Amino acid sequence: MGLVLLVRHGQASFGAEDYDVLSRTGLEQSRRLGRVLAEQEVVPAAVVHGSMKRQRDTASAMIEAARWSVTPEVDAGWDEFDHLALMAHGRAGPESRESTERNAGPAALDKTAFQRLFDEATDRWSSGRHDEEYAEPWPAFLARAAQALHRAFAREGVSVVVSSGGPISAVCAALVDPAAGAEQVPRLWKAFDDVTVNASVTRVLNGSSGRRLLSFNEHSHLPRELVTYW
Repeated sequence: MGLVLLVRHGQASFGAEDYDVLSRTGLEQSRRLGRVLAEQEVVPAAVVHGSMKRQRDTASAMIEAARWSVTPEVDAGWDEFDHLALMAHGRAGPESRESTERNAGPAALDKTAFQRLFDEATDRWSSGRHDEEYAEPWPAFLARAAQALHRAFAREGVSVVVSSGGPISAVCAALVDPAAGAEQVPRLWKAFDDVTVNASVTRVLNGSSGRRLLSFNEHSHLPRELVTYW
């Protein structure tokens, strides 16, 4: 029997030149989570994170706060999808009534405009109708997340994995409805992805009856002012 704790990274730096950096809030979220997991007597056999800076730094802050004697491992299978590439594919030409917004870089957009374009881009990507246009098509992304989870369960005991909302939501969608068809999976994935909180915990158990989603998006360890979705 094994248990995997899927942790979404702390808040990144929306609107900054380099998004892939934890904000001060993100660091505090990560430290609080580490302290809470230590209080819960979680002693991981391994801590794994994707290759992105925000994932690595979340893992480091969490390990330090929890005082775990473990060296984190990198598994790029837990990396987030390339949202900038997706949004570039989703943009319309200059004849569009929203061309100014669409042609602006994501860092220049406010959160409302960014969310609108992000939703359009991910809907297009996950529809499966344009797979040939993407460096990582939707089916490949789902397979990558599934393979990363399989590797996380390769060891006994508890593994703590620091990833992002996309891969975590892909894992959850597959677990709650393994028989979901091509149309249902994107909706399930989007439903999870829209509400996954930074530095939240999702627990997956591998038992005698297979893998089960025990909990999703635990974030009661965060006070209201530290609950973020970006």
